[in-house]
Amino acid sequence: MPFTPIHMGPGILLKGTLQSSFSLMVFGWTQILMDIQPLIVMLSGEGHLHGFSHTYLGATLLAILAAITGKYLSQIGLWVLKIESSIKNNIEWWVVFLSAFIGSFSHVFLDSIMHSDVEPFYPVTLSNPFLRVISVEALHKLCLYSGLVGAGVYYFIQWRGKNV
Repeated sequence: MPFTPIHMGPGILLKGTLQSSFSLMVFGWTQILMDIQPLIVMLSGEGHLHGFSHTYLGATLLAILAAITGKYLSQIGLWVLKIESSIKNNIEWWVVFLSAFIGSFSHVFLDSIMHSDVEPFYPVTLSNPFLRVISVEALHKLCLYSGLVGAGVYYFIQWRGKNV
């Protein structure tokens, strides 16, 4: 399903462990960009639901787009929300690209497990070796629990930093 929040669980875990070395905003923006093509197919009724955007080749191109656009969108978001000081408002490019590539590649991987129409290694092969390596229910639980653990880790590290 387009724009599913379940993809954010692993991203929250990474944010919790990597802290400022990972941008959850860029990761989330990447999730949205990844699902624009399936949304268009759902609205129009034409095309391959999990098409080129859900291949590692497509994910590479979308990660670059997500990084370039997401850096500035995230910096504006941080400024508007007053989450970061104006001095530290500049997200480093390596963090942006790391977050976007993890976002796009994890999206393809997770959708490859649950959707039979995903062809992650197109154009090399149309097969999907990840399909049902675990049940969809287990996948959803893994994503949910990783997000809960990540949030706990994030806030624990933040709390420790203030109390040291």
